[in-house]
Amino acid sequence: MAATPENEPTADATPSARPDAGATGRGGMVLFTLASLQFIGLVDFMIVMPLGPQLLADLGIDARKFSWVVSAYTLAAGAAGFLAAPWLDRVPRKSAYLVASLGLLVGTAACGFAADYPLLLAARCVTGGFSGVHGALALAIVADVFPPERRGRATGTLMLAFAVASVVGVPLGIVLGTRLGWQAPFFALAALGLPLVGLAAWSLPTLAAHGDGTRRHPLAHLIDTLTIPAHRRAFALITLLMIGAFSVIPFISTAFVANVGVTEPQLPAVFIAGGLLTLVSTPLVGRLADRVGPLPVFRVIVPLSAAMMLVLTHLPVVGITAAAPVAALLMASNAGRMVTAM
Repeated sequence: MAATPENEPTADATPSARPDAGATGRGGMVLFTLASLQFIGLVDFMIVMPLGPQLLADLGIDARKFSWVVSAYTLAAGAAGFLAAPWLDRVPRKSAYLVASLGLLVGTAACGFAADYPLLLAARCVTGGFSGVHGALALAIVADVFPPERRGRATGTLMLAFAVASVVGVPLGIVLGTRLGWQAPFFALAALGLPLVGLAAWSLPTLAAHGDGTRRHPLAHLIDTLTIPAHRRAFALITLLMIGAFSVIPFISTAFVANVGVTEPQLPAVFIAGGLLTLVSTPLVGRLADRVGPLPVFRVIVPLSAAMMLVLTHLPVVGITAAAPVAALLMASNAGRMVTAM
C-alpha cells in the first residue's frame, strides 16, 4: 500500500466505507469474514508444523529439508508482498482481496496434491505468496473500515483467528492427518474456504483504490515508501518481530517430541492450550492498546515474549504438563506484541 511523505496527511477511507455507531453489525460482519479467511490461511501455515514428523517419514526428508518447507512459505510471502506493493493501491481493495483469497485456496489444494518434496516445496511457495498479500490486505481493510479509536480492538479481533486456528484448526488437522494422511487437512481447508470467499464477495464493502491519481510509475511510489525514515524503522521492527517468532515457533512440535518428552498424540494439547490463552488475551490487549496506547503495552509484552522464548528453547524432558503452559505463554505473548506493533 503506497505511503505518503511524512509532511503530508495520510489519505483515509471515505466515511461511507466505515461502520458508524449505527452500523456496528456491518463492521462485525466485515471482521467475521476477514477473520474466517485469516483462519484458513493460518491453519494452512501452522498445520505443517505438527505434521512435521509425518512429512519427514512419508516424504523421506530430513530436518533441513523440512525447514525449507516451512521457510518457503514465509519467504514467498515476503517476496510477493514486496513485488505486489507498488500496484495494490491502484486496484480496489475488495477485488484484490478476493483474488488473493482464491490464490490462497488454490495453493492450499496444491499442497494436498503434492506427491514429493519438490512439488510440496513449490506448492508452499504458491500458497505463501498469495497468503502474504492476503494478510496485508486484511489489515489494510481494517484500517480503511474502522476509525483509529477502534482499530486496536478490531485488529485484536482479527488476530483471534490465530487463537481459533490453534484451538480448533490445528488439532482437527492433526486428527485428519493422522487418520487420513497428511494431505487431508489441506483438502479440507480448500473446501472450507470456497464458501468463505463467496461470503467475502457479498459482505465486504466496496473500497475504492487508494492511488493518488498521478501517472507516476508504481515503482516510484515504492521507492518513496522505502525512503521515508519512519517507514524504514517500521519495516525493520516488523522484520525483527517475525524473525524472532518464526525462528522458533515452527519447530515447537518437532522439538517437543524429540527433546521435551511430548508424544505425537499429545501435540494437539499444546496448540489447544496456546489457542485458549490467546483467545482470552488478544482482545484484552487490543482494548488496552486503545485505552492507554499501543506503545506502553508493547513495552510490557516484548520482555515477556523474550523470556518465554528463552524458557521454551531450554526446556529439559518435562512432559506435556509443563511444556504446554510454556508454549501457550509464548504464543499469547507473540500474538499480543503483533497486535500492538500493527
